[in-house]
Amino acid sequence: MFLRRRFYLLLLAVAVVTGLGYACAPLFTMGRLLALLLLVATVADAALLWYRRAVTAARRLSTRFSNGDDNPVTIQVESTYPFPVRIEVIDELPFQFQRRDFRWQCSGVAAAPVSFTYTLRPTRRGIYAFGHVLVFASTRLGLVERRYRCASPCDVSVYPSFQRLHQYELMAVSQNLQQPGIKRIRRIGRNTEFEHIRDYLRGDDYRTVNWRATARTGRPMVNVYQDERSQQVFCVVDKGRVMQQAFERMTLLDYAINASLALSYVAMRKEDRAGLITFNDNLETFVAADRRPGHINKLMETLCAEQTNFEETDFSALSVGIGRHVSKHSLLILFTNFMGLVSLQRQLPFLLQIARRHRLLVVFFDDVELQQFVASPATTAEERCQHEVAGKFMAEKQLVAATLRQYGILSLLTTPQALSVDVINKYLAVRSV
Repeated sequence: MFLRRRFYLLLLAVAVVTGLGYACAPLFTMGRLLALLLLVATVADAALLWYRRAVTAARRLSTRFSNGDDNPVTIQVESTYPFPVRIEVIDELPFQFQRRDFRWQCSGVAAAPVSFTYTLRPTRRGIYAFGHVLVFASTRLGLVERRYRCASPCDVSVYPSFQRLHQYELMAVSQNLQQPGIKRIRRIGRNTEFEHIRDYLRGDDYRTVNWRATARTGRPMVNVYQDERSQQVFCVVDKGRVMQQAFERMTLLDYAINASLALSYVAMRKEDRAGLITFNDNLETFVAADRRPGHINKLMETLCAEQTNFEETDFSALSVGIGRHVSKHSLLILFTNFMGLVSLQRQLPFLLQIARRHRLLVVFFDDVELQQFVASPATTAEERCQHEVAGKFMAEKQLVAATLRQYGILSLLTTPQALSVDVINKYLAVRSV
């Protein structure tokens, strides 16, 4: 039994009246009567709540959460009391969310069940342990409340972001998708295998117009070409110290893992074979390229278990490992982060070794917080100097991309939140060349 705030306020009022009885005798008698009345009301309130177990609650959620996305959790509460009760629900959330203020209240709950839904956004992969659902019930008197411990504890596995896979697939196959933040990608390739003829759609390349079919039908017709199939696409993820920088509570490594899963999914839908390589101070994980049913689940399980030891990455070990395991010419998409031109120059010889045997795309990150700082107004001389230094760091990122292009290595400089979309767009553009 828990005494509510109303009980203590009434008890304080009774104490004040009783105390005033030392100055005015009738008030002392009134205080005793009020104390007795409060005691009877409290006992009656408790008896109404404890004469039967009348509240149940259930938690409905998925057995696995998508990292970095909003995952819904629904709690349903049902009362069988013959009178309306006030309900307060506390869900014992996993410690990873660091939320201690989660409460849901509802007044006048009767026999019909009530439910509410909230969302959780995990920022780390792993196992999340939910506790009980605590339900506190009280009558309209509001003097005491009864706690019900409902819903058994359960564990939820947080996997790399899988909620948006179908959205990315739509982006890959759409002919005219113009959503905010997603640029339009044409599926039409050049110098590839002819597939069929269809009606002209706005945005199609005029060079694919089939003039004979147009003259025969009296309406514009275009040739549709089929991109090259079954190439090997490897996502190469750097798990080193440079990938531990955080943005919106998620590390760059987690953003890269989410993007790798999305890219692999799209590549398999485009009939390419998707594989995975992760490395740190040595090559740690290698998943052979494949596109058989169930392969995406294998990639998801592998990516979910990836962790870092915060060591300095060894690109020489990566070059040796790729030479040993990947013999066929493949598209390698390397997720890493170069802080400046000096860090690139240390690794450039090994990148060139990889690029001689494979098609290499280096994906690295722009500093969003640095961009926001440069965009903010500078009012003092010190702030102007800081803006100047920050601008040089941003310019050096662009210089890194230009240097890679100079040596014939594809590059993509993007922000963490736009990583998945940008890398899929880049993959589609590279694939159609």
